[in-house]
Amino acid sequence: MFSRTLNWLLAVATAALACTVLALATAAHGQPSAVADGYADEDRDWGIAPTKRLRQQPYHGPTPLTIPGAQVLRTRQLQAMLADAGAAPVLIDVLAEEGHVTLPGTLWVPGAGRGSNFMDPVQSVLMQLLATFTGGDKARAMVFICASSQCWLSYNAALRAVAAGYEKVYWYRGGIEAWGAAGLPTAKAVSRAGVR
Repeated sequence: MFSRTLNWLLAVATAALACTVLALATAAHGQPSAVADGYADEDRDWGIAPTKRLRQQPYHGPTPLTIPGAQVLRTRQLQAMLADAGAAPVLIDVLAEEGHVTLPGTLWVPGAGRGSNFMDPVQSVLMQLLATFTGGDKARAMVFICASSQCWLSYNAALRAVAAGYEKVYWYRGGIEAWGAAGLPTAKAVSRAGVR
């Protein structure tokens, strides 16, 4: 009985030591470890089918894993893309909330994910802004960002860019929440333009 108890204690202590070593190694590298569902549910599958239509209110709710005509980025993919100075995309935050934090260098365009269809005034204003941001280059990469994987505003804005013929449209599904959960730097959002 004593040897079984001793073996059990040794197994528990070994497991605890392994967890401590892993935590210390992660902290030493300054990177939180990703969980099975990425950072902040960026990979979570809620079983929502992708659509080519703009989502109407409510804009907060589970989103699909994919988006027609665009690519979904995970946190580490976006981080690598931003590190490549030659291929740095235009970052566009469409969250409507005043005073929020976002990714550094992001252009904040509140209201870009709202509206009813691809012929409405939101589309017209957003296309003018995107032309300005990209210098008229429809092959310039752009990434649409919102609060989290439960925000449809960035999904809608990415669909709008696809509908306008932009070729390298990315949707950062995890959004600001995933970026923060990964321990990456943030900055206060500064309005560049609004789509009302």
